[in-house]
Amino acid sequence: MAKAKGKSGNAQDGAPRIVNRQARHAYEVIETLEAGLVLTGSEVKSLRNGRANLTEGFGRLDRRTGELWLDNVDIPPYPPAGAKNHTPRRPRKLLVRRDQLKRLAGQTAEKGITLVPLSLYFRDGRAKLELGVARGKRKPDRREEIKKREHERDMRRAMTRKKL
Repeated sequence: MAKAKGKSGNAQDGAPRIVNRQARHAYEVIETLEAGLVLTGSEVKSLRNGRANLTEGFGRLDRRTGELWLDNVDIPPYPPAGAKNHTPRRPRKLLVRRDQLKRLAGQTAEKGITLVPLSLYFRDGRAKLELGVARGKRKPDRREEIKKREHERDMRRAMTRKKL
């Protein structure tokens, strides 16, 4: 069956992309991967309204069951759902391929490596999470990055100034 005209394969479905802006500031992202999410109906509705907080979230690999979980991500209740609403900070199962799971298990076994949610979005009607394998930055590293960014901004401003 042919796709509808004007729709691309990776369309956002009109739903907003929820981004964890603190993640790239506090962590050095080594690798990223896309994972599916197991959600309830009221969670999907809340996400489509652009309501979620990824800032304190993290990924956890349950070595006993061999499953990947997303913890501490706040998806607020969807008011029209009433009594059938979800728990805002419940652990949510992430769906990844078995080979990706094995690679993640090896990477997170290293000291200082963690799984950080980078963004949450919809692709082809399904909720997807961009998960980053990351190492925490130290305070001097963050300061150097800020100095470098400010220096580049000043250079761009100097180059674009009009000469009188």
